[in-house]
Formats: sequence, structure tokens, C-alpha cells
Amino acid sequence: MIPYGRQDISEEDIAEVVETLKSDFLTQGPKAPLFEKIVADYCGSKHGVAANSATSALHIACMALNLSIGDRLWTSPNSFVASANCALYCGAKVDFVDIDPSTYNLSINALEKKLIQAKQDNKLPKIVIPVHFAGQSCDMEKIHSLGKEYGFKIIEDASHSIGGSYKKNKIGMCEFSDITVFSFHPVKIITTAEGGMATTNDSNLFERMQLFRTHGVTRDPKLMTKKTEGEWYYQQVDLGFNYRMTELQAALGISQMRRVDEFVNKRKILKNRYDELLSGLPVIKPYHSNDNISALHLYPIQIDTSITKVCRDNVFNFLKKGGIGVNVHYIPIHTQPYYQEMGFEYGDFPISEDYYNNAISLPLFSQMSFEEQDKVVNTLKKAFKQ
Repeated sequence: MIPYGRQDISEEDIAEVVETLKSDFLTQGPKAPLFEKIVADYCGSKHGVAANSATSALHIACMALNLSIGDRLWTSPNSFVASANCALYCGAKVDFVDIDPSTYNLSINALEKKLIQAKQDNKLPKIVIPVHFAGQSCDMEKIHSLGKEYGFKIIEDASHSIGGSYKKNKIGMCEFSDITVFSFHPVKIITTAEGGMATTNDSNLFERMQLFRTHGVTRDPKLMTKKTEGEWYYQQVDLGFNYRMTELQAALGISQMRRVDEFVNKRKILKNRYDELLSGLPVIKPYHSNDNISALHLYPIQIDTSITKVCRDNVFNFLKKGGIGVNVHYIPIHTQPYYQEMGFEYGDFPISEDYYNNAISLPLFSQMSFEEQDKVVNTLKKAFKQ
């Protein structure tokens, strides 16, 4: 079985983790702060806050921006549920903005139209989370401009996107956002096994996310309500969570970051090769904006139903039976039973639904061989001859 994604672990990665295992610290040591600095420096941001998952990072990002009961957060329906769930963790309400039919990212036109109506209804969002689907950045400059006009904060969900760029700057620089969040799950560009990180240029947000990551507990005298009683002393000054990243995860991340550009370049070669090999097939290939260098986490195609009667489900099942580990990204969040119970319905965000109904993510990972890629494409060709 050729998987749709797979981690790329080297002997250097293993040695880095083993060295940490032999050290004095398995958690709350020097590796996690070093990993934070490496990622922040790479992205061009001032601060990084490592967490045990991107979901945790999204949660503390929302908390740092004071999202609370009665507030609203908007995001894309074309994402994993974590992009919306982080609002519910804070007691806020969730809504969605439909996607652009070309990029599969949040639609700027739909966002602006929804903001105009929300202002009239006095229901503007406190936070908008654009999701950089498949590794390609949303149009952040325009979203930032709308944020200034309508008063919302911005968290970039860049779970797919470390190593990518927008307008010649690395995603995570936070030029057009308050916070950016990355995922280091094994199928992402780099991995820490499980793990995530938030980057920001705001020192206050940095301190708040650090606090929420560790139970709301601090040893920093300037955050305490009274003078410290000694070296052992700490205070819980807010309600936080245990979202820390271990030293082992950080050690793996440090080693992986040495190859992040290599990983993206390998994915680019495979992406370009897919583009050529799929020519002539009844599929819609992913579009990439000239403003972006995608990190290429996914290679999502759509079955072009205007020129074939073979449906997505039949193609998917044929590929699976042929040893191709395809996947579908994503089931629109608003169609999940939990969100349907909130009142969302099929038909609310039709472009996301149409995309989902015809979408297949083909295998793409840095260690993928041309032979494996040829097998994927040849099996896909056979699928349309059923």
C-alpha cells in the first residue's frame, strides 16, 4: 500500500532523540525553547510557542485573544474539525465562510459579503481563522485589510504550510495576522510525532500562550500577585492546560527543521510530475496562485464530472483496491453531526460541499519514488476505464 502521506525519519533524527533520552530532561528542558526559536527564526517571527498538537496551539491562540462566551469565530468548512472546535472550547459561537472554487481556501468575496451582513446584524466575528489548505496560503493581505475594517483578529491555521511562502515571505511571519499555527503530525511537512506551534510578533500574546500552555502557572515575578517566597515558588494566575511539548518531540523537530526546505523541494518535484502525468485525464488538478509557494502538504484532485460518468467513490475504491492509499480532505465541518445539531445544514456552504463530493487526495510525501507515483497514475487511469 502506497500511503497518502508518510513521515521522513533519518538516522540524524533518531540520533537527536536518543541523545535527548540520555540527557537530564525529558520534558521542560532546553530543547523545546530551542525548537521554538528555530521555527520562529525560520518564519521571520519574533516568538514561537510549542504545544503538544496544533489543536492545542489553536486553543491557546484563541484564549490569548480573549475569545469567550458570546463571541464569534469564523473559519473555513474545508478543514479538519479542530479549526472550528477551538472556538467551542472557549464557549464562543462558530460560523463558516465558503471556499474559493479554484484554491479551495476561504473565499475573499464570500468573507466580505458575510461581513457586510454581519455588521448590519451586529454579529461580527471576534476572530477569523483562514485555513491554508494543502499548504497554499490564503490571500492574507486582503483578509488583513478586512480585519482592520471590521475589527476582527486573525489566526492563520497553517497546519499544512510550514516551508511555504506568501508574497515572498515565509508563512508564519505573521505579517498579516496576529498568530499563525503549525502542525507537526507525521503526515505533515515536518514531524515531531504529535505536536504543534504558534508563532506571533506580539509579546503579550506570546506570554499569554505560554501561560495557558502550562496550567496558567508561572514563576515569573512580574506576573505574580505578590513577591516570590523563594526559588521553589510559583503561582497559578489563570486557568490553563497541560499542552506542553516534550523534549523528545522538540529534539525530533529540531532535526527535522534542518531538512524542511529539502522536504518542500522534493514535494514540488512530485507535484510538477503529477501535473504532467495527469494531463488528459478527467480530473481537475490543484491551482496555485502566483503569490504563493505552497508547502504542498496535499495533492488534491477533483473528478471532472463534466467529462466523465465515473464518480469519485468508484475511483476512490478502485485506487484503494489497487494498493493506493488515497484519502479525502475534507468532509465539510458544517456537515458533521455535532455541527448539524447546532443548526447547520447541507446546502449552507455549497462550494465546499461540491468540492468534497468530487475530491481525492493522491499520495504525496517526500520519500515517494517516481515508480510509486507512476503506479498511482496508472491505477488512476484504469479507474476511469471501469
